[in-house]
Amino acid sequence: MPIRQANNMKFTVKTAEDDARPVYITGNFNAWNPKNADFQLEKTDGETFQIEIADEVLPDLIEYKFTKGGWENVELDIAGNITPNRKMQKNAEPIFDFVERWRLNWGPFKEEFFPITEIIAEEFYIPQLDRHRKIWALLPYDYHTSDKKYPVLYLHDAQNLFQDGSDFGNWEIDRKLALLAEYGRGDIIVIAVEHGSEDRIREYIFDNDHVANGSEGKKYIRFLTDTLKPYVDLHFRTKKDRENTGIGGSSLGALISIYSGFLYPEVYSKLLIFSPSLWVEPDNNFPMMSFRNPFKTKIYLYGGEKEGAKMVKRIGVFENYLKEWERMNRFSFEVRTHINPDGTHNEHYWSQEFPRAIEWLFYNNTENPVEVKPTQTINQ
Repeated sequence: MPIRQANNMKFTVKTAEDDARPVYITGNFNAWNPKNADFQLEKTDGETFQIEIADEVLPDLIEYKFTKGGWENVELDIAGNITPNRKMQKNAEPIFDFVERWRLNWGPFKEEFFPITEIIAEEFYIPQLDRHRKIWALLPYDYHTSDKKYPVLYLHDAQNLFQDGSDFGNWEIDRKLALLAEYGRGDIIVIAVEHGSEDRIREYIFDNDHVANGSEGKKYIRFLTDTLKPYVDLHFRTKKDRENTGIGGSSLGALISIYSGFLYPEVYSKLLIFSPSLWVEPDNNFPMMSFRNPFKTKIYLYGGEKEGAKMVKRIGVFENYLKEWERMNRFSFEVRTHINPDGTHNEHYWSQEFPRAIEWLFYNNTENPVEVKPTQTINQ
């Protein structure tokens, strides 16, 4: 059999669904980037697409998948299940593939993987603020049939996280947790704390009376850390150590999460920071403490270019401060930043980002910081 000369390798895929979105190929040859313009297929006829890839780009054993521009829109089988990576030797003849279905914005979601939603208390007492708050627990779907212990993520603004009827929509974290469970990455407890309506701004502002008359962020953080976390660890099967404890939110909820992580680094090792309201602290002059043995903290930063002229700029300033604090041996940071060119300041985009952030914060154990790109994960 003659040896193929160095050339291009042709991939052809036909899809069963009439879908106007472009098709991309992603794999171990492009760092599993699901929306790389250099790997967009050309539509030939009907629902058939083709691409030729240079031999020198491809490894000997090629692993790949097709997407509609993101892991939230990856190929599925006829039953809506995740497909295994396609595998092919580089020297094979031209490749012909078929895609039955496409995931659409992370769906479809399977009911059997949905988290168990429990109300911890309709009116949980906050001694630091002398008021009450509704608090939820979202438990893994198999929580009551297993004896496992789980990491915990504390999230603010529970009204906007998973319930229908929110004025601003919601993150659909129950659906996204179901998706992660389907992927085998759903072993996590989420504690969702409802905001205090008219008290929200005061509670989420750390110490800035110019923004909130009588800012109460210090007391709110103490409630989460000194009151709520011990209660959760007592009543649920949690992994109590800092390596398995995170906190996060969006907008002002992201800002108070930054303060929480910096003031209690011995408690929180993972920060989920979406569209932080850094305008409250324009100089990013967060209170810092020096530790003899700096804590390593993972931070997932997200922002949208359409959130306002200064959102991305302020995130960049914040990143520079993180580097400076790390240089001063105050902290050790592992940061991933994703800037969405189409992102606006709303729940839809935070919903899209949530599973990426969870996967990186709790399931990616790499020791080296990752470049500013969406999560690159094999076998999505």
